[in-house]
Formats: sequence, structure tokens, C-alpha cells
Amino acid sequence: MFSAALLSIAVVAMGQFAVYYWRAVFTGMASLPISSRVLEAAQVQEGSICGNDFEKFASLLTLTPELKETKGGLGMVRAYYAVVQRAQTVFASFSPMMAGWAEKERMLCARIAAVHVDRRLEANLMQAASIRSL
Repeated sequence: MFSAALLSIAVVAMGQFAVYYWRAVFTGMASLPISSRVLEAAQVQEGSICGNDFEKFASLLTLTPELKETKGGLGMVRAYYAVVQRAQTVFASFSPMMAGWAEKERMLCARIAAVHVDRRLEANLMQAASIRSL
């Protein structure tokens, strides 16, 4: 019985650590600067990025070709965005605080999508420059 309790505590602690680590990576990526090229392509101003801009940036990411084989997509961000958007529609009428939190999280998802577009575009430009130098 003791070993089962110890195992369950360890699993919960590891799960909590994983969530905190993922959240730290998530906010760290969202704090990176976004180039003016990406903002201009999405027709968004730097200071006015909101949660609704996520779809614009996600569609730009699908339009940006990926020249290198990397595993950097928006799968987890898209899933998190969907969960937060669902929570906003369900709980926003009950709690304005929940609506504010959900909008902040949706804005974080939009910034992460913009950073992904920026990184992919930069990688493509570097790849093109290296091809030209050959």
C-alpha cells in the first residue's frame, strides 16, 4: 500500500513538473521578438496582437514552405488554443476573470505562432543564401 501511494505521489509530482516546464517554454517562446515582415504579412501591429490573430499566423505558417526537415509545428499550441477557446466560451459568461485569462492565453498562442512563422522564414532565407553562395 505504501509503495502504491509513493508511486502515485511521484507520478503527480512528475506531471506537475512537466506542466510547469511546458508552461515556461511556452511563455519564453512567446516573449521572443517578432519581425516586422511577419507582422506586415499578417496585417497586424506589434502592440495590437490579440487572440483572434492566431488563425492568421497559423495560416501564414502553412503557406511558408519548410526547406529543412524539422519537427517544429503548431500541434501542441493549436490544441492548447482550442482548449482555451472552449473554456472561454463556456466560462466567460460566469466569470470575467476567466475571460481575461483566456484572452491572455490566446494572445500567447498567437505570439507563439508568429514566432514560428518568423523562425521558419528566417531559416528559409538562410538556406536560400547558402544555396546562392555555392
